[in-house]
Amino acid sequence: MKEVYIEEKSFEKINFHEYPLTKGAYVNCIFKHCDFSNTDLSEFSFTECAFISCNLSLANLTKTAFRDIKFIACKMLGLRFENCNDFGLSFSFEDCQLNYASFYQLKIKKTIFKNSQLHEIDFSACDLYPAESGLRKVSIV
Repeated sequence: MKEVYIEEKSFEKINFHEYPLTKGAYVNCIFKHCDFSNTDLSEFSFTECAFISCNLSLANLTKTAFRDIKFIACKMLGLRFENCNDFGLSFSFEDCQLNYASFYQLKIKKTIFKNSQLHEIDFSACDLYPAESGLRKVSIV
């Protein structure tokens, strides 16, 4: 089966557990009020996309590519970001609920966590600091 390439498309109020998203590359897309909970996003690629008020709780992120992604007001419980494709991994979180997520061993130096809930998060062995300065680049506000 050939994977799709979707660019600059908006998805709103879709339950992807009932109507699965087609595997492929999504570039500059917007997902609003969508439900990805318990879905398999393995090997999907998202570049310069925004997820707004979505539920991604317990989604499978094995080899999922997140490049320059904005998560805004999303519910993201129990996600294992360490299973993502780490090439170009880049995201920010604003007003998100990230409880029980894991970022084990990831390089997330420029990640922003703004007004987000971070209970029981695994940041063990994460690279949060640039080697040259020793200053913290991850921002939790």
